[in-house]
Amino acid sequence: MQKVKLICFPYAGGSSVIFSKWRRYLDRDIELMAVELAGRGRRMNDALYKSFGDVIDDVFKLAYETVEDGRYVLFGHSFGATIAYELAHKIAAKNLPVPGHVFLSGRGAPHIRRGDEKQYHLMDADQFKKEVLKLGGTPPEFFEYPDLLELFLPLLKNDFMLAEAGRSYDVVRPLPTNITVFQGKDDDLIPEQCDGWKRHTTGICNLHYFEGGHFFLHDHAEAMVTIINNITREALAAKRLSVF
Repeated sequence: MQKVKLICFPYAGGSSVIFSKWRRYLDRDIELMAVELAGRGRRMNDALYKSFGDVIDDVFKLAYETVEDGRYVLFGHSFGATIAYELAHKIAAKNLPVPGHVFLSGRGAPHIRRGDEKQYHLMDADQFKKEVLKLGGTPPEFFEYPDLLELFLPLLKNDFMLAEAGRSYDVVRPLPTNITVFQGKDDDLIPEQCDGWKRHTTGICNLHYFEGGHFFLHDHAEAMVTIINNITREALAAKRLSVF
């Protein structure tokens, strides 16, 4: 039997490596496809994206063959969740097989606007570093290596610019597929941002909360992948994933 592909998108500044340990927990019938975005990892020499539209065009090309086949689900965390959400919309608009399920992690519903949301990409260097450290995804020791900072900070700030450009919408556009939302209990999200995802599907939306802040996924990989395994099997059984 042909495997179902789990197409994953990382958070701002992240690479495909963050999903490496997921392979040990995935069902044998699910294959991990961790997407490498431009400017990092295997694509270190590729130019950074200039717009969020460029991101979606790029990942659509990377995933096209898998999308056309129809046996796939999407996952994204934070910036990656915005990518997965928008990619699903682009796929549906092109009348291609929609994902059997969409997993969105560490992100609030895009139609919920907050007056206190931080604009990271507009911050000066010192403030940006402080706020990034507060998020908890970057070890403090990292900022002690100027050579690494010279490479990493422009990438990270550019990712935040892209993420913030693709974050809010006036119109709710429900996806034609079920979605599951993962959130950290201590993340900086209000309840309306989490519950608001229920308006973004014509099907079912389930929410799962984990201990931790914005980067809870690093501490709960096995539990998250177990949920992904179970839901993907259910989608296959319900024939929301095309058969080979």
